[in-house]
Amino acid sequence: MAVTEPPSLSTCTVRIERRGGRGEAGARALERRLRNTPGVRDVEASFRTGSVRVTYDESVTSEETLREAVRDRAVTLRADAGTATDDVSTRSELRREAAFVGLTLAGMTTGLATEWLGGPALLLWTGYGVAYVFGGWYGLYGAIETLRHRAVDIDLLMIVAALGALSIGAPFEGAMLLFLFSLSNTLQHYAIGRSRRAIRSLVEMRPDEAQVLRDGEEITVPIDDVAVGDVFVVRPGDRIPLDGVVTSGEGTVDQASLTGESVPVPKERGDEVFGGTINESGSLEIEVTREAHESAITRLINMVERAQSEKAPTQRLIDRLEQPYVLGVFGLTIAAVAVPLALGSEFTSTFYRAMTLMVAASPCAVIISTPAAVLSAIASGGRQGVLFKGGEHVETAAGIDAVAFDKTGTLTQGDTQLTDVAVREGVDDGTLTDGDLLSLAAAVQSRSEHHLARATVTAAEEESLEIPGARRFQSVAGKGVQAEVADGTVHIGNRSYFETVLGDAPINGLEPGLDRLRTLEAEGKTSVLVAREHGGDRTVLGWLAFTDTVRPGAAEMVEDLRSLGVDHIVMLTGDNERVAQRIADEVGIDEVQAELLPEEKVATIEELVDRHENVAMVGDGVNDAPALATATLGVAMGGAGTDVALETADVVLMGDDLSKIPYVLGLGRRTRRTLTVNLAVAFGAIALMVGAILLRGIPLPLAVVGHEGSTVLVSLNGLRLLGYRE
Repeated sequence: MAVTEPPSLSTCTVRIERRGGRGEAGARALERRLRNTPGVRDVEASFRTGSVRVTYDESVTSEETLREAVRDRAVTLRADAGTATDDVSTRSELRREAAFVGLTLAGMTTGLATEWLGGPALLLWTGYGVAYVFGGWYGLYGAIETLRHRAVDIDLLMIVAALGALSIGAPFEGAMLLFLFSLSNTLQHYAIGRSRRAIRSLVEMRPDEAQVLRDGEEITVPIDDVAVGDVFVVRPGDRIPLDGVVTSGEGTVDQASLTGESVPVPKERGDEVFGGTINESGSLEIEVTREAHESAITRLINMVERAQSEKAPTQRLIDRLEQPYVLGVFGLTIAAVAVPLALGSEFTSTFYRAMTLMVAASPCAVIISTPAAVLSAIASGGRQGVLFKGGEHVETAAGIDAVAFDKTGTLTQGDTQLTDVAVREGVDDGTLTDGDLLSLAAAVQSRSEHHLARATVTAAEEESLEIPGARRFQSVAGKGVQAEVADGTVHIGNRSYFETVLGDAPINGLEPGLDRLRTLEAEGKTSVLVAREHGGDRTVLGWLAFTDTVRPGAAEMVEDLRSLGVDHIVMLTGDNERVAQRIADEVGIDEVQAELLPEEKVATIEELVDRHENVAMVGDGVNDAPALATATLGVAMGGAGTDVALETADVVLMGDDLSKIPYVLGLGRRTRRTLTVNLAVAFGAIALMVGAILLRGIPLPLAVVGHEGSTVLVSLNGLRLLGYRE
């Protein structure tokens, strides 16, 4: 039977012109039509924020084809977010909208003053005409576009209500409605623009040129023309244009804009630096490790753009309900006219009351309440070096009640150091030295990326030992490694490696070796045995022991999580239980799961989800990738240099600051509270006004003020999240 290969899925964001006011029914219709395009797997469109996010199969279609598909559906494309063209376009739109609001106010005021003073009819209707044209311009355009997609939305409600007021001799009420509608719409666009401005500020961090060394001379080269392996120079005060590794010089680099670190980071030969950060002191020569389109800052920009186009669950629910709700309001309005007329009521007062009811029941505040808050939360996190990969994850963070941590590189520094090297007594008649043992171990470990392996090789290099070559390297995840060195095979592993992987043949000196491992582990050290296999004989040569240090602030971070209401905190590690327990006791962890293989970490996360439902996993984004994907919320540490973190996790901490973990959950909880308040205000205003209209009757201007006032209020309340701090 043929095996079907899984599709290669990619995601692109297409920027489009915004349409109308608040309604998104047309965007829902665009989504439905785009889903019929070959190769398209999922679509999220928003005319409000001006973006279409498409997940597609690369083997069937391409980004350019999708852009054409969007254009073919009568949607105008815009420049990519963050570009100078996009920035100018956004400012121009806001200025034009503000001008229309001003003209609407002037026309409404002129008409009202003329009416009060008994002025000429021509001036009166000219004033109201200006108010209706400029106040209803964007709403009418949006309503027509939505109708072209065979849908109805809030814009249509407002236009019908204004025209209805005009038809019964209440032009001021209709003009006032259009003025407040256009004013609040402009304020909403400003609010959403504020939350999206983070992208443009990120782009401004990226220099256009680099000072590249060519044939011993510095030449200015556009960053798109700089290749991996080129060396460029940065001086104090310069922004670093590309990701790379320092090859010469020392200095300090301000990485706050990318990782959120509050103090400059010292850099010297061999240290990694990131494009967009600022070299504060010292001249540095840096070798390029990533081209411009692959740099950390470029990936950051792309991810923030994708995140802001991905909707939160609450927003998706509200958007789905918009169309039936609007139809329901139209139905309610028709009934409010038809029933009283059938009972003999007078037409003008009945129609006026129905128009008032239509305005009061319109869900403008409900529609804008969620994006105003969620987009502000995403932007606020971005300023702190915390990247949510979508609005969904902001809401998810609010419900987390259990957190699982990887140990090495997350709770601990990850700069593991070799502390003990010892040859077993009597090996090779006493001719094998500790240096010889370390040299053999480094030969094997030089082929591994494990943190213990790096510590072994570093220790050998510091002692200037000769490291022989190794061949046929093999690794057993979570247990050990082996490779051929000289005329034998060298094995390095933990107790499990020697008891299970090599358990099929006797090993000389195994029991004394295991006894020594138990002693070292009791001291809180991670330890491994080193054995050599030659001519069918296996002999334990000695052992190595390592220690790791807890990250500063780890204990305080755990306490902050508890104060936020996190019920259970777990450590997951492949290290031995004694070492793990020592770290857990120092930090204040509730539960330790030690000596886990990668697949066992996944099983543990699944079990935690069964127990606690909402579980966050915090890891370094490399060997913890499966567990990060399994958890309710995956949080990756140090994403600025980790490709896997950017791809796997739901939230990426661009720096290694543990204090950002409580920040993530705290921001999620604050966002949830803001959403609750916004929805309560929005629905409360609707219920209050509709009840007052049905029971007592209120004038249309008061309904307009209540309706638009609640809309502006929820927008401003959402904007408060831009200033969130721990």
